[in-house]
Amino acid sequence: MIVLVAALLLMGVMLGAVVQLPTPVSLVAAAVIGCWLLVFAVRERRGHRN
Repeated sequence: MIVLVAALLLMGVMLGAVVQLPTPVSLVAAAVIGCWLLVFAVRERRGHRN
């Protein structure tokens, strides 16, 4: 439960920060995070197959 509260708090802080940033910076940050999540997902799938 504490992890869920911490995740929601972090999400609120990040959304508040994105509102203050210019749109191109927000889009670049979103692209970087998306790429990181994609790499993470691929590595997890490969790890479970072996």
